[in-house]
Amino acid sequence: MDACFISCFTYSYVNHYVFWKLSLLLKGMIISVCLFCSQLMAQESVTLQLKWTHQFQFAGYYMAQQKGYYKDAGLDVTIREANPKMPDTFTPVASGEAQFGVAHSGILQQRVNGQPFVAMAAILQFSPYCWMVKDSSDIFHPRDFTAKRITEVSKKDSTELLVMLKRSGIDIATLEVYEGDEPALQAWQENKLDAMQVYVTTQPYFMTQQGVSHRLICPQRYGMDVYGDVLFTSESMLKKHPQTVEKFYQASLKGWRYAMMNMDEAIAITQQVYAPNKSFHQLAYEAEVLKDYIMPPTTHLGNMSMAKWRLIADYYGIKQTQFDEHKAGFVYKYQEPERLQLSWMLIAAFIVSIISIPLYLRLILGKK
Repeated sequence: MDACFISCFTYSYVNHYVFWKLSLLLKGMIISVCLFCSQLMAQESVTLQLKWTHQFQFAGYYMAQQKGYYKDAGLDVTIREANPKMPDTFTPVASGEAQFGVAHSGILQQRVNGQPFVAMAAILQFSPYCWMVKDSSDIFHPRDFTAKRITEVSKKDSTELLVMLKRSGIDIATLEVYEGDEPALQAWQENKLDAMQVYVTTQPYFMTQQGVSHRLICPQRYGMDVYGDVLFTSESMLKKHPQTVEKFYQASLKGWRYAMMNMDEAIAITQQVYAPNKSFHQLAYEAEVLKDYIMPPTTHLGNMSMAKWRLIADYYGIKQTQFDEHKAGFVYKYQEPERLQLSWMLIAAFIVSIISIPLYLRLILGKK
């Protein structure tokens, strides 16, 4: 009797010990597989091509990187600034050199011209480009540009400046375009031209610091409602990697929300990590001006509407029939791919289940 009891107790103890050992083994396997899969996720590398050099204009992307939002989404993101002499974001994205880019409303013209770009979010709800004139100038309205001397305008980024003048009755073909050897800003200060194209937070800031009185003639004030910085990708990228595009989209907007809610921190990180050549004061000025462009009270972060894009098409001289032909798929809308998407947790569970079957059978057969 005692021997039978001891035998049963020993058998039960051994079984519990085996179960305990198996439990530890399975836990170790699960942890190892999870770590392996999480490392695979972190290896998904993408590049964001900026439209200019590092400054607060791109602070939301910086915060998404520094706060780990991209990393949490399984993305290893390289944020690449533009060459100021050739600030082109369309070519890198079209060629696949970069998976995402920041452009202007001119992306619509690119789409109509056959480039399969997809607009994901409008970070600036209004154009940041303006005409800068001296305070002593007789230019107060776009209609006052008759026979004035201006700087050359980029047709890729700031066509709205010329469209604004056209809509006010100015024949832009008669305007004298400055082609001198001196930098445009210097020529403007020396009264060799009347108005120059500026970015709302750059040249005006330096003129204010130097005590040069000026005023801005901006499209937004005269009914030219176009988007500014537009986050975009290619149709090829969206088709091949829809979940990557969605993760980048969500993490980027999360970074922008954080930047807007914590502007002092965003300014400091921008200055310390990305733009050490700019002063905190300069970046703070930029942030203060751009906040009303990024999150105006009438709309939400990154908002885009097809109605506004249709209006922009009209500004750019794109016929409505052309717009209708190219609008399908132009504005980003995430759709879950039809094929089965296996998450890394599901894959881990499947692998552990397969490994556990022989161990389980051995345990059961051992009882017999």
